[in-house]
Amino acid sequence: MNVLVTGANGQLGNEMRIVSEMSKDNYIFTDVAELDITDTAAVRNFICDNDIKIVVNCAAYTNVDKAEDDREFAELLNATAVGNIAAVMADNGGWLFHVSTDYVFGGTRNNTPCRENEPANPTGVYGVTKLHGEEAVISSGCKYVIIRTAWLYSEFGKNFLKTMLAFTATKPQLKVVFDQVGTPTYAYDLASAIFDIIENRKFEGKAGIYHYSNEGVCSWFDFTKMIAEYAGNAGCDIQPCHSSEFPSKVVRPSYSVLDKTKIKETFGIAIPYWVDSLKRCMANIKNGASL
Repeated sequence: MNVLVTGANGQLGNEMRIVSEMSKDNYIFTDVAELDITDTAAVRNFICDNDIKIVVNCAAYTNVDKAEDDREFAELLNATAVGNIAAVMADNGGWLFHVSTDYVFGGTRNNTPCRENEPANPTGVYGVTKLHGEEAVISSGCKYVIIRTAWLYSEFGKNFLKTMLAFTATKPQLKVVFDQVGTPTYAYDLASAIFDIIENRKFEGKAGIYHYSNEGVCSWFDFTKMIAEYAGNAGCDIQPCHSSEFPSKVVRPSYSVLDKTKIKETFGIAIPYWVDSLKRCMANIKNGASL
């Protein structure tokens, strides 16, 4: 079976390349240079010409702050383009695996992990456009698995982990917010879960929205402290601070822990603890497995 992975040069797309190397399926990886998913005709032609039965959409506009001033393009990439893919998959009877975000809950003040059926209430353009993407998938009539994730990091590209590795190695002091709580998610673990569901055909008859992040809970401050500890960057004095000390155009979720019960029970997936996954990713970076 032919599986298309869009946004293949991003964090999750690169991890999908790794986990799918020994697959029985034929994986095809594209980024904007090979396939512009905002081009409706190009999407239809590519999927039909290559007999694509499953699309894993990893492409997204993810710059949360910049999206506030770039609403049109964020909507185009996070919603319109997703609708393009969904419409084709609805026509050919294939499946769409679409990656969404905890930011659809940005305006909801929770103190318990968010379940899939809770009302969406995004506060910024990024969350709104990602929610529109979800709605486009559902309304298309295609068979779909939407997976919301949070705090994604990896060996690839720019992300919080790599930024904090650099900062804690070079700065004598660092302030990091402690009043935003969630769960760091190693992109390799998410890619492995998606691959397992596809490879073992677990998705049949199980369309819907699911949540995936690593297990456990921490603040950005806790995350940074752990990064510095495992990197051996003891020379940086890391101090907690309030979000108000770093003004932003976007109100970020103060508590965005995702409840993973549904994805674990439906697909029989074991999810690693965030600290264990952080150690594995940092070991890979140390050994040069990063871009």
